[in-house]
Amino acid sequence: MRVLSGIQPTGRFHWGNYFGAIRQYISLQGNEQAFYFIADLHALTTIRDGKQLLDLRIDAALDLLALGLDPARACLFFQSDVPEVCELTWLLMTVTPLGLLEKCHAFKDKKAKGLPADAGLFTYPVLMAADILLYDSTVVPVGADQVQHIEVTRDLALKFNHLFGEVFVLPEARVLDESAKVPGTDGEKMSKSYGNTIDVFEPEKKLRKKIMAIKTDSTPVESPKDPETCAVFTLYKLFATSEQQAALAERYRAGGMGYGEAKQALFEAANAHFAPARARREELMGDLDQVKDILADGARRARAKGQEVLERASHACGLGRWSRAR
Repeated sequence: MRVLSGIQPTGRFHWGNYFGAIRQYISLQGNEQAFYFIADLHALTTIRDGKQLLDLRIDAALDLLALGLDPARACLFFQSDVPEVCELTWLLMTVTPLGLLEKCHAFKDKKAKGLPADAGLFTYPVLMAADILLYDSTVVPVGADQVQHIEVTRDLALKFNHLFGEVFVLPEARVLDESAKVPGTDGEKMSKSYGNTIDVFEPEKKLRKKIMAIKTDSTPVESPKDPETCAVFTLYKLFATSEQQAALAERYRAGGMGYGEAKQALFEAANAHFAPARARREELMGDLDQVKDILADGARRARAKGQEVLERASHACGLGRWSRAR
């Protein structure tokens, strides 16, 4: 099994990113070979500030390493450090039906809302397909809303294979377990677009302030409360043991507890949960050369595999080495 996943550096990682995806990515590392990339080429469709993107790329690398991505068990690299992905994108573009891209939801959604959609967004699924196919990936963990991209990848691989022979491995989507809902500070799904996120590496004072600002109902302190309808308790369950959850749920139902007490319990649990990662991140910040070396080695290993697959695809469609140009 070869696992492939990419994550866009379009903002700092929040609790929704961690519990909905990153934690599960890390649990899959250490298979035959796991490739995890920071999708900075994809991020260009939304970020137009070079300094901002550079900072977010570095933050993403630091965060992933601090949260447990092990470069001895998985390959971590910047997408843009593997130029073979752009060459493979062009090979795939030449067999991609226009109508297929017009049906992809990211482009359709923007167009339906009257928002400007550029060629980068329109062809985004082809670059994503190249990301996946370049490493002979067999398993791609994605959220339910991303399954369409894996279907597009399979369609393009099948068409290329039909035209030029068996070149690409067909990947399978592994839909991430999103059963643990991660509500934001307003009770809605935690999302950057809603402005309701709590970042994984929030400074302690800011973390407490955000937690204390989580929206709750107006049930009086003395009255019983239902933990199952409270966003604070839903978030607490992400960090607490079953015994701790049962104890706090009992406090809710007994009455006499204000939401501030539950928020304090959430703050303490979250702060303790991410404390080792926070310490690890501080260590990495103090040795950025080590981080650069990890990313360079990841890119080297990714390119070695990518060149093998690209050569296979190029040769199949008539672009294999013949002159000494390469």
